[in-house]
Order: sequence, then structure tokens, then C-alpha cells
Amino acid sequence: MDATQIREHMKVVSSDGQHVGTVDGIEGDRIKLTKSDPASGGQHRYVGLGDVEQVKDGKVCLSSQAKPRPM
Repeated sequence: MDATQIREHMKVVSSDGQHVGTVDGIEGDRIKLTKSDPASGGQHRYVGLGDVEQVKDGKVCLSSQAKPRPM
């Protein structure tokens, strides 16, 4: 997976296509999700770059084991 394909404001979806969040940026080896997205519960959450299955059709698609975590 090439992290340079991930851009701010991209949608992030789970392995079953459910909306997980919106990219705020990349910090180290994690994707920071916006806290203003309704799926975030009002706080920044993070997903490891290793949890990204692929970037497809303008969306970041996560593997089945991926779980966004607050940090």
C-alpha cells in the first residue's frame, strides 16, 4: 500500500463497505480521522497504515481486522 495515495478528506470504509470516517491527515504510520465526522464521536481517531487494504475509487478501504482507535 502506497501511503502517498491517501489524501485529506478521503472517505475511510471498513472491509464490508461501511463508513468509518474521513481522513484528516497522516501522522507517522497512522491515518488521523477528522473529529467532525459523525462516525468519530467528536474526537480524533486513528487507523494504522498497516490496516489499509487498498485505496480504491477515492476511498481508503480497511482490512477486516482494522478498528479505529482514539489517541
